[in-house]
Amino acid sequence: MTRVGLVRGLGLFAAFCLVVGNVIGTGVFLKARVMTCNVGTPGLVITVWVVAGMMSLLGALTYAELATVLPEAGGEYVFIRRAYGRLWGFLYGWTRFFVATAGGLAALATGAAIFLNAFSAGAVVALQVPVPALGWSANGIQVVAIAAIWLVTLINCADVSTGGRVASVLTSVKIVVLLGVGVGAFALGDGQWSHYALTGASGTCEGVEAAARGGIAGFGAAMMAALWGYNGWNEVTYVAGEVKDPHRTLPLAIIGGILTVGGLYVFVNAAYYFVLTPHEVASVAAAAPVATVVATRVLGPSATNVMTAMLAVSVVTALQIVAMVGARIPYAMAGDGLFFRGLSRLSPRTRVPVRALMAQAVWASVLVLSGSFDTLTDYALFAVLIFMALATASVFVFRRTLPDQPRPYRTWGYPVVPILFLLTSAWLIVNTLQTAPRQALSGLALMALGLPFYAYWASRPGAAVPGDR
Repeated sequence: MTRVGLVRGLGLFAAFCLVVGNVIGTGVFLKARVMTCNVGTPGLVITVWVVAGMMSLLGALTYAELATVLPEAGGEYVFIRRAYGRLWGFLYGWTRFFVATAGGLAALATGAAIFLNAFSAGAVVALQVPVPALGWSANGIQVVAIAAIWLVTLINCADVSTGGRVASVLTSVKIVVLLGVGVGAFALGDGQWSHYALTGASGTCEGVEAAARGGIAGFGAAMMAALWGYNGWNEVTYVAGEVKDPHRTLPLAIIGGILTVGGLYVFVNAAYYFVLTPHEVASVAAAAPVATVVATRVLGPSATNVMTAMLAVSVVTALQIVAMVGARIPYAMAGDGLFFRGLSRLSPRTRVPVRALMAQAVWASVLVLSGSFDTLTDYALFAVLIFMALATASVFVFRRTLPDQPRPYRTWGYPVVPILFLLTSAWLIVNTLQTAPRQALSGLALMALGLPFYAYWASRPGAAVPGDR
């Protein structure tokens, strides 16, 4: 019987939209407040966005080569496994599936439910669904979040071209919203350029630790916030096995996507400070998107519901894309014998890993009900940064071990560009260990929890993969 394989159904625009739509989630709408508290002035906040964007671009320039050398499903998992062996590949996949991806899906879905609740004037919170078998009931936010997870999962169970088209439409809407916020603020807002000379140091800064305000530590904390806003540019590599002409498409999508997102972020944040003073930005309530406050100041109270709906659309877009690309990691691991074997099967009709998509949705739903996803994603960010550094460093490994592999794109500025990314990553890792040691060590502990499971799967027949070290 002929084995069913993946279909290369994602073109350049779809791949570009996967990058942009995945990256632009809630960070650009929420992080300006925290970053103002971290570094104080609009100029420094925008500088942080530029520096974080440049760091992401350095990584993107390197990943573009990796994706053309190994254009396979799983992306970073494949890079790490081939460069450092099955153990590190498994630990990456373990951290991604059980913590980072599932926790990210739970967080995005919950965010969408919260925005929908605000849009519906509290109707979502009022919903209660009893679960008699367990003796408790799920609240409305949880119910809507789980429904959102399963909705995007079902969409992604269709062929990959359909998922790409949905992502393209939703991402286009998201870009229009961001441009609308920025253009509206500058064109219609009663703003002042003098705001850029002020500071937000006296703002209320709800929930921002004193140790993360000012100086190098504050800049590092702001960088972590900005990198969260850029998080996801690398995840298009997970579907590299389904991209048309990957040697050309992936470099253009990754690099073009980062440049587009960086330009939008700088433009929108500049608009925030044109309308609001840094003190006002720093004093925004922790749960209130700065973008909504700006839109309300410019257009009046009627803009609040419109912005809330648009924020929900933005979050759902990221949710759909994360669900699509994230499932390719357990699919690839299962194919290598390092995860549940059944997850390596593709639907014979749509040629996508439906079982992996379903397993991912089940675990994300459990995290929604447990309420632990925020903590898990905070912890996972540190571990993910380490793995991104490992994946980036693999470019040096493959230049040595795969010298004859076709490289239609070679990292611009090699070896300086990947070295700069690695140095910046090392600084952020050390800074996080100093400013948030509990978060960092918890991330390492979550990673280490995968060791006994690796021992089990690695000992099973069929776990060895050609090309493993």
